[in-house]
Amino acid sequence: MKYIVVSLLIVVCSTSYGQQSLITRLDGSKISSSEIDKTVMRLMTATNVQGASIAILNKNKTTYIKSFGYRNKPKNAILDTASIVYGASFSKAVFGYLVMKLVQAKVIDLDKPLYTYLPKPIPDYEYFSDLKGDDRWKLITAKMCLSHTTGLPNLRWFHPTTGEQDTLGIMKIYFTPGSKYAYSGEGFKLLQLVIEELTKKNTEELAQEHVFKPFGMTRTGYTWHESFGDDNVAVGHMADGQIDQKRKRTEAVAGGSMVTTIADYSKFIENVMQKKGLSQNSYKEMLYPHIRIHSKTQFPPITNETTTENDAIQLSYGLGWGVFNCNYGKAFFKEGNGGAWRNYNINFPEKGISIILLVNSENGEKMFKELVETAIGKSSIPWKWEGYSEEN
Repeated sequence: MKYIVVSLLIVVCSTSYGQQSLITRLDGSKISSSEIDKTVMRLMTATNVQGASIAILNKNKTTYIKSFGYRNKPKNAILDTASIVYGASFSKAVFGYLVMKLVQAKVIDLDKPLYTYLPKPIPDYEYFSDLKGDDRWKLITAKMCLSHTTGLPNLRWFHPTTGEQDTLGIMKIYFTPGSKYAYSGEGFKLLQLVIEELTKKNTEELAQEHVFKPFGMTRTGYTWHESFGDDNVAVGHMADGQIDQKRKRTEAVAGGSMVTTIADYSKFIENVMQKKGLSQNSYKEMLYPHIRIHSKTQFPPITNETTTENDAIQLSYGLGWGVFNCNYGKAFFKEGNGGAWRNYNINFPEKGISIILLVNSENGEKMFKELVETAIGKSSIPWKWEGYSEEN
């Protein structure tokens, strides 16, 4: 009975380009859209996922886009491809692209120390006042912020070595900036501060001007817009049955406040894959492997544990994106994780193939590996490092 209910939901809420269309996978084999549908339904049931949206690109264009399940299960409200969802750290990929637009316009230089753009020292800004007494803040550049090499914590309120909540919330540089990779949302906040000081515009204004409006992303923002309305907004579903309802932000957070839809975000990925809006050099710079990654896992970010497990794929970080090499050429990816919101995107530019997953359920990550490998095929994705493998 449960399977039948989910099947009915798909008929109601899905949008696709040909119900029985064939999707080309990385190895050149084909899979039908109906087979992908069945895989999604099975995995949602097996992992207790209430809602999921999936888009797949072939030849750098969206060829499959569907939503499954609920945007709000307690209210029996169905998820669709125009439902507003929380983008979480997909925000960082968009911000990386935005910064490259500003680099291209010579607004900011990737390698120039950020403090040189500011009217006062970085520790004189209240949010970064804890950095007084550690002059290594003078070393930090835009490139370091986008490649997660600043040495700053991910979120100051969570201990960077344990992931546990830290009520002190101390801002600290944990290693010499530029020396190694460690995921840092606070680095993105620092770059956001500089960009906004330089342009005299907030991040939402800049994103609308350079990304969202040009790409037709009318239901996406780092802040809430009344035009989004309240009638098609998803909530998150926690594993314990609680509901995670995101607040309507009035201030942008470059690393994590974006809301979007699967229809809108697939437009962004289409434009990135088609190399639109950036010069060839800017595109290469954004996806260049600026820092090799040797940490055993991505989180917690500050760790001395290292591994050679990902050396074969040259796992690295670009500017806003993770990158690696595989049998199908270069791949670049970004995850998003916040409460009940679990998102994943990976792109293979030499094949013109991408997949985007936006899941409004805490259990969403349990679907990622099998769904991605079924829909587009197996590759050398660092599932264990990302924390999406049962080996962890």
